[in-house]
Amino acid sequence: MEIGDIYIKNPVFLAPMAGFTDVAFRSICKSMGCGLTYTEMVSAKALYYGNENTQRLLMVSENERPLAVQIFGSDPYIMANIAEKLSERENVDIIDINMGCPALKIIKNGEGSALMKNPKLAFDIVREVSRASKKPVTVKIRKGFTKGESTAVDFAKGLEEAGAKAITVHGRTREQMYQGKADWNIIKEVKSVLSIPVIGNGDVFSAENAKDLVELSGCDGVMVARGALGNPWIFNEINDMLRGENVISPTPLEKVDLCIQHYKRSLEYDKEEKAVREMRKHIALYIKGLKNCTDIKNDVNICKESKEVIEILQSYKESLKDT
Repeated sequence: MEIGDIYIKNPVFLAPMAGFTDVAFRSICKSMGCGLTYTEMVSAKALYYGNENTQRLLMVSENERPLAVQIFGSDPYIMANIAEKLSERENVDIIDINMGCPALKIIKNGEGSALMKNPKLAFDIVREVSRASKKPVTVKIRKGFTKGESTAVDFAKGLEEAGAKAITVHGRTREQMYQGKADWNIIKEVKSVLSIPVIGNGDVFSAENAKDLVELSGCDGVMVARGALGNPWIFNEINDMLRGENVISPTPLEKVDLCIQHYKRSLEYDKEEKAVREMRKHIALYIKGLKNCTDIKNDVNICKESKEVIEILQSYKESLKDT
């Protein structure tokens, strides 16, 4: 598929997830068949004022392209200013605007999904960012803001008219957060009125889920969020399913082996202390449901050095060969 002038090899995307989709995890997902990766959500205002910690969220590896940088904010001038600068980077292919984040600390500032309550401002932001950016501009939205509300269709039409080159629709309202069932019918409704690509998001935890979403909604692409945590294979599985090929799930040995690869890759991008701390949650997800996984998780969580963790995982991998 294409978004603007950016060609994307396959229509299965990794959603931006705070605290998870760093450069190491994105590159792992890319190697497992992900068509488009997104950075964690980045504050345009923090970038504008030179926050160093925020700059680290923009670390990119060349092997993960095409890549979208997702920014959030409510000031059209600041958003456009940052979009222009980001779009000048060779390793950035798409500028994505977050209008779907449900977190209270985001919406209380009129950002994220709060912009769905202020369409005029939302359209102004997209218009200004599109004028300033040299790269295609996309937007991620939700079904609506409050429970029972469904404003995504008109909202998406306005975003397209303002210059958006693709829209991702999460089939939940802001009030639902991540609870309840995602409404895939709203994705179908949005798809029916737009001429730009529509990416469906919500409740994609398996290749079968992705196939059902595409068949029901007719969406052009599928975005995977929590379903990819501890399970980067899901991208290849979805690609195989959509091509009508056999879907082959990973073995316990393959799960631990990829976990080790992910760990080593994290050490390439982060300092020892941070990598050891941040990888604990990933390890727990990779080995969830495997034999003795609780014991391994507990052992890993008290380790202070990466060498110890890798030794534990290597030993665990060997023990699984006999199962």
